[in-house]
Amino acid sequence: MSKKKPLIHNKRRNNIRIHHEGVNTLALCGIIYVIVLWCAWHFHGLAHWSLWVLIGILTVIYGILLNFFRCPTRMFMGPITNSVVAPADGRVVVIEEVEEREYFHDKRLMISIFMSLTNVHANWVPCEGRILKVSHQKGNFMKAYLPKASTENERSMIVIRTPQREDVLVRQIAGAMARRIVTYSKPHEECFIDDHLGFIKFGSRVDVYLPLDAEVLVKMGQATVGDETLIARLPDRSKQQNAHEEKYS
Repeated sequence: MSKKKPLIHNKRRNNIRIHHEGVNTLALCGIIYVIVLWCAWHFHGLAHWSLWVLIGILTVIYGILLNFFRCPTRMFMGPITNSVVAPADGRVVVIEEVEEREYFHDKRLMISIFMSLTNVHANWVPCEGRILKVSHQKGNFMKAYLPKASTENERSMIVIRTPQREDVLVRQIAGAMARRIVTYSKPHEECFIDDHLGFIKFGSRVDVYLPLDAEVLVKMGQATVGDETLIARLPDRSKQQNAHEEKYS
């Protein structure tokens, strides 16, 4: 796979559209919005103060929904080889070595990004490669920023093998408000940075599990932009192998 251009400002970032996961929800809420306002106008009249209060409240609620389901068009402009890009908008809440017990069954470096209600909730593929496994696990709906959420909440797991044969695990985790996780990735498919991985509705978290010797490029509390922020760089095994061969040649 060829390298992309050096990282530059993403001019396509402000090209906003509505994610298809929100079309039905927004249409239904729009219909309810119109019906409620018509009923209020019919019984109280246009001049009554309660109608204007209701208009204000419903407009704010609908605006929050529009903001939640927005889906910016983005394109990562950095080098893709060994790069791990943020799979979601949000804030880094965990950078630590953990015991991953569902797939690797060994220690991994975990980077977790928490998405608030105001963040874009589309998820992007963090690295290029091939999908090895996709699974969905039912569970609880505790607050997504809690440590137990990674193993006890409802979640989806996607395992990607890069062209350099490094395995990267991405876990979409439901939160206290998030009741639906959508995953688009399918086993054995090729995946690319800029592809949509899925969508999580109403507040949630995404964990990325990397090799222990991966280079972390973000800090705790740092804001991330999905498909733009470079969060880590995978080890270059080819350089390590060449150095080993030179040492013993």
